[in-house]
Amino acid sequence: MDSAIFFNQLFAGLSTASILLMIAAGLAIIYGSMGVINLAHGEFVMLGAYATWALQTFFGLGMLISLPLVFVAIGAVGWLIEKGIVSRLYNRPLDTILATWGVGIVLQQAITLGIGSQSRFVQRPEIFDGNLFFGDLVISNYRLFILGVSLGMLLVTYLLLTRTEFGTKLRAVIQNREISECYGIRAERVYGLTFAYGAALAGIAGALVTPLISTTPTMGTTLVVDAFLVVIVGGVGSLVGTALASGLIGEASAMLSMIFNDTTGRILLLVAIILLIRFRPTGLIPQTVRG
Repeated sequence: MDSAIFFNQLFAGLSTASILLMIAAGLAIIYGSMGVINLAHGEFVMLGAYATWALQTFFGLGMLISLPLVFVAIGAVGWLIEKGIVSRLYNRPLDTILATWGVGIVLQQAITLGIGSQSRFVQRPEIFDGNLFFGDLVISNYRLFILGVSLGMLLVTYLLLTRTEFGTKLRAVIQNREISECYGIRAERVYGLTFAYGAALAGIAGALVTPLISTTPTMGTTLVVDAFLVVIVGGVGSLVGTALASGLIGEASAMLSMIFNDTTGRILLLVAIILLIRFRPTGLIPQTVRG
C-alpha cells in the first residue's frame, strides 16, 4: 500500500472522527446526565446546517461569525423542546424515545415545506481554503480547522462539567434530585440547560460539516446513527470514552473503506462493534458524569 494514500486516509478518518465527537458528546451528556435517548439529535445537526446557510445566504455572514449565533440559536431550540416536551416525560424512557422521534420528523418536514428538499451549499471561510503539504501528505486546512474546533469544544465541555458551579449542580441533581432541590438547586433549570448545551453542540457540528456534505432535511439521520454507535462503544456518559470511540470509529471506517469499499467497510465496522458490545457491554470506558 502506498504510504501517501495510507496517511491521507488516516487524516480523513481523523476529520470524520472530529465531527462525530461533537455530535456524540451532546448525546453522551444528555443521556448520561438525564437518561434521555434523544432521537431528534440528528435534527439539531440539520438545523445547525440550515441556520448557517440562512445566515450566509440572507445576511451575508461568514461561517466564523455564524458559529456563535448557531450555537445560541440551536441551544434555544433544544431548551424549548426540553421545556415543552421532554421535561414532562422523565422516567418514561419509551415515551421519551417516541416523543423525540416525533419531534425529529416534525423538524424535518418543517424544513422541507419551508425551504425545500433540494441540497444547499455553504461556503467555507476563505482563510481555510487550500491545503498543507508534508511530502506526499495533503492536509485540508478546513478539515484541520474542524479538528481544532472539535478538540476545543471537548475541552470546554469537560471544564464545564468538572470545574464550574453548573457542573457541580448537575452532578448533585443526578445523585439525588430531591435533596439537591432542598438546598435550593432548581433541577428543572439544570436539566433544561444541559439539554440545550447538547443540542448546541450538535448545531455546531452541523454548521461545520455543511461545506463538506450536502445540506438536506435528512442529513442528520446518518450522522446521528454513527454518533449513537460512538456513545455505545465509548461508554454512555463518558466524555473520554466518547473521544476515544470517535477516533476509533472514524479511523476504522476510513481504513476499511480504503481496503475494501464503502459498503463492505461499513458492514465490517458494524460487525466489530457488535462483537465489542457482546464482550464489553458497558463500553470502553464505562463512566458517566455521576462520577
